Amino acid sequence: MESQKSNTKDRELILSRKLNAPIELVWEVWTQPEHIANWWGPNGFTNTITTMDVQAGGAWNLVMHGPDGTDYDNRSIFKEIIPLKKIVYEHISYPRILATIEFEAQGDQTLITWHMLFDSAEEFMAVVKAHNAKEGQKQNVEKLAAYLEGLSHQRS
Repeated sequence: MESQKSNTKDRELILSRKLNAPIELVWEVWTQPEHIANWWGPNGFTNTITTMDVQAGGAWNLVMHGPDGTDYDNRSIFKEIIPLKKIVYEHISYPRILATIEFEAQGDQTLITWHMLFDSAEEFMAVVKAHNAKEGQKQNVEKLAAYLEGLSHQRS
């Protein structure tokens, strides 16, 4: 019997970015709700975080408030937390996504790799088309980089 290697390329988004901040600060803004509320989501979105229990099995519940006034309820469960290395969460509200964020220290900078795996190619295409997910993900990371710059200036 021949085994086939699983191919998920048709249902994943991957984004890598080198951030101009040390890994400890990047980790802090990813794991503390008072920080993540300030940068999460595409341009024009704000957030209300009701739960963010950053540990395996912990819940993460937030409402993203769109610029048009639409609220987007987001519920996730953290699956794996390795401090300063990796966050894995499962987005359990639509669309279902398994997200893995890896952190790599590079001197005073941090490389993050954000991998989002959708349940199906159909869901992936629907979200990419309906919500321009690729651009939204890019904007999210741009907002993270800008937020980190602001924090770095405040703390220096």
